[in-house]
Amino acid sequence: MRADLVIRGADIEDGDQPSRAADVAVTDGVITAVAPSLPVDACGEEIDGSGLLLCPGFIDMHAHSALRVFHDPLQHPKLAQGFTTELICPDGLGPAPLRPAGATDRRRYLTALEGPGPDNWDWESLGDFLDAVADQRPATNIVTCVPHSAVRDVVMGGGNRQADSREIAAMCAEVRTALAAGARALSFGLIYAPGLYADTAELIALAEVAAEYGAPLVPHVRNEAAAVLDSINEFIRVSELTGAPLHVSHLKLVGSPDLLEDLVGLMVDATRRIDLSFDHYPYGAGSTLLSALLPPWAADGGPAAILRRVHDQGERLRMVRDMENGLTGWENLYGACGPEGITVTDAAAPRQDTVGRTLAEIALAENLDPAVAVLDLLRDTQLAVGMIDHYASETTVRTLFAAPRGMVGSDGIFNPHPHPRLYGTAPRVLGRYVRDGVVDRREAVARLTSRAADRLGLDDRGRIAEGKRADLVLLDPATFVDSATYEDPHRTPDGVRRVIVGGGTVIRDGEHTGLRAGVVTRTARSSAIPGY
Repeated sequence: MRADLVIRGADIEDGDQPSRAADVAVTDGVITAVAPSLPVDACGEEIDGSGLLLCPGFIDMHAHSALRVFHDPLQHPKLAQGFTTELICPDGLGPAPLRPAGATDRRRYLTALEGPGPDNWDWESLGDFLDAVADQRPATNIVTCVPHSAVRDVVMGGGNRQADSREIAAMCAEVRTALAAGARALSFGLIYAPGLYADTAELIALAEVAAEYGAPLVPHVRNEAAAVLDSINEFIRVSELTGAPLHVSHLKLVGSPDLLEDLVGLMVDATRRIDLSFDHYPYGAGSTLLSALLPPWAADGGPAAILRRVHDQGERLRMVRDMENGLTGWENLYGACGPEGITVTDAAAPRQDTVGRTLAEIALAENLDPAVAVLDLLRDTQLAVGMIDHYASETTVRTLFAAPRGMVGSDGIFNPHPHPRLYGTAPRVLGRYVRDGVVDRREAVARLTSRAADRLGLDDRGRIAEGKRADLVLLDPATFVDSATYEDPHRTPDGVRRVIVGGGTVIRDGEHTGLRAGVVTRTARSSAIPGY
């Protein structure tokens, strides 16, 4: 047989079956044979995999790379840890669909999370946006969600009100168009504007469209703190009523450790009634927009309205009061994490000097109340500030991670001082968590590969078998572990010998080759995976 590439004698692990030593042959970007001692007459490259672990390319189920690819299509932090496919536009947030008049506001709101993207946002539909992404020739494979907040903004703008029947119908049409254009899930971010203003009836209507395609609902639920059980139950009910699969984003518990047992029990019990899964990043801190610290009413009207409020003295006093005292039912991250537990990861001019400092440190240096410092940062940067928020113990994180039907999402954000998950998520799971017995190796690999591929209906990848895409990760299991920290986050893991995308080597011994072999999924899924 002829092959472009042969990997000899690696220990193959794809989460589906016991690991086994075998050779893998690749031709024209596809795995063509998997067997011990493959007879190969002509080969472009042969790699000795003895003593190494060979896995399918990892799938990042929560990636904030939608606009990053326009600035840096190489995606080195993701590929260097083995992620070859990224699911973009989670949390209901994304650059498309877009109404042209709302482009400035959307860019302003997303910049701290996704980056600004290209100078000109010349797309409107999600399909047009995916065409623009494909034109960048990204090094990773790109799969997208339909972002609910973007859909709501196109139809209703940024206002705090319930949708009427005509607007519900228009949103359903937008979701259906996006799913037909290749989106594989419907994401929600019910702490972000304007999605946070949706009622359950709106969620049900949109979920019915997702169910037609077997597309999972992927929510950042309304409250991941004291009201987390009610918030997840809202989506369990939506799934029960519509038949849409449910995939909870970054399952977590913000404070409230007394709810840990109940939360795990809720997830386990729900799997008996609905098609339920979740993703998780293995850290006790999150990272998002600094504006997420504001009370929900402050976002009414969209980013321009937020900016008006942070300039208005009366509104500032009201926001400070609510941040310090809380509101019924609101997940108050400022109150849960405290100023000393929140670090600025990115800030536009003229506040770049605050990057890497906590709110407590910034407030002390400026002789301000920390809540006032938040408003000043948002005012001075036109909302372009990102943060890390420490909310849970390692014990809580590991207990949730071990729950059944889990997958892995980095939730990595490309900030100047990023959360270490941008570089360390996969090696922390497959290195540290496996070694510590949180999950076994087969389960860890399944979460990173085959289970995620099945969830997104990607039947061309996620396993090492004939006919699958040659997206592969070859690593040294003895040294593959995370090294990125909160203090020093820009650290790629050791032990990555090769990362292969579409049959081509993208990472060699931790270094990027410059190859941009990723593809953008544009085919619609038509049904759920049977027996998931």
